[in-house]
Amino acid sequence: MALSDPIKVGLLTSSSGSTSLLEISQRRGAALALEEINDRGGIAGRELVAIHYDPASDPAAFRELAERLILKDGVNVIFGGYTSTSRKAMLPVVEKYNRLLIYSQQYEGFEYSDNIIYSGASPNQNGVQLADFMTETFGARVYMVGSRYVYPYECNRTMQELLLQHPEGAILGERYLELDAPAGHFAKVAADIKRKAPDWIFSTVIGKTVPHLYEAYAQAGLDSSTMPIASLNTSETEIHAMKQGVAAGHFTAAPYFQSIDTAENHAALRHHQARFGADTPTDMNWEAAYYQMHMFARAFELAGSDEIARIMPHLLGMEYAAPQGRVRIDPGNHHTALYPRVGRANAEGQFTILRESKFAVAPDPYMTRQTLGDWVTKLSTREY
Repeated sequence: MALSDPIKVGLLTSSSGSTSLLEISQRRGAALALEEINDRGGIAGRELVAIHYDPASDPAAFRELAERLILKDGVNVIFGGYTSTSRKAMLPVVEKYNRLLIYSQQYEGFEYSDNIIYSGASPNQNGVQLADFMTETFGARVYMVGSRYVYPYECNRTMQELLLQHPEGAILGERYLELDAPAGHFAKVAADIKRKAPDWIFSTVIGKTVPHLYEAYAQAGLDSSTMPIASLNTSETEIHAMKQGVAAGHFTAAPYFQSIDTAENHAALRHHQARFGADTPTDMNWEAAYYQMHMFARAFELAGSDEIARIMPHLLGMEYAAPQGRVRIDPGNHHTALYPRVGRANAEGQFTILRESKFAVAPDPYMTRQTLGDWVTKLSTREY
């Protein structure tokens, strides 16, 4: 390979299917970073090029296309995956061929691979903070509703453990719906929520069905000021797909919101809006894909290669000034130190940040040292 040849990375983000809305946002984040990297001269003068395939939100396609990127396209590093099912489908492929997968989605934790970098939040960087805020503000009697696959099951298990530490903790309901469930199914869930009257609803509904839940909630006449929905994954992108104002008053815990006031976020947003339009929102998925592409480029520059044995020592321990703050890849568990925040959706489809960490919280994907109210996870409070 000539020193002037383009550097190829794989990009597996769906353009269709149940999670395409969020994966398109991931692709925008990666594309924006690629453009910025190439505008400044590429990596040591070489253009960075993404070979993109559409897995159509199908885990089997993620597995097949990951193998295709490695064997046919000669790619050493793959970016992509939204659901945990898609990540688990790619995991044996990258381990078999000793390639690297960079997974930029928050997830349920309890996983490690020598061949994966996890750049989204693990449970101690969003779930603990959400449980702490919601129980303190609304109570600990909770109704759980999620999509039918591994991420919601595991998130609900972790959330139950946190809630039941509370003296009044109780789970009043637990419902799971298919990733392509029609809107009518959520009307039945909203009716059950209304009957059981929890203090709040914990949602792990994902993808195109997220608007169904929030719209069914509104149609049932439920009140977000007294019984809100709280989520780890409902972002600006899903809110943008809802009727205006439907999500207002509900809560999300995440390391990144578009409303974050940092110089790095403002700069990235200006470029994003010039590239994709002012009406196209950013979200936690976009941000993680964006900064991880930049971190990869820096690591490649230092290593002179993207072969895993050469690039991994530079990725592990690396820090980067991301839009959310200065992040760091933990060399021990391959997860990323992030800035937990709790936001409340407003009428404009953005989040008003109510609590946030002043310092990056180290990842603890196996939840070995986290409890409800633990000082390690306490966030600074803004006026509520």
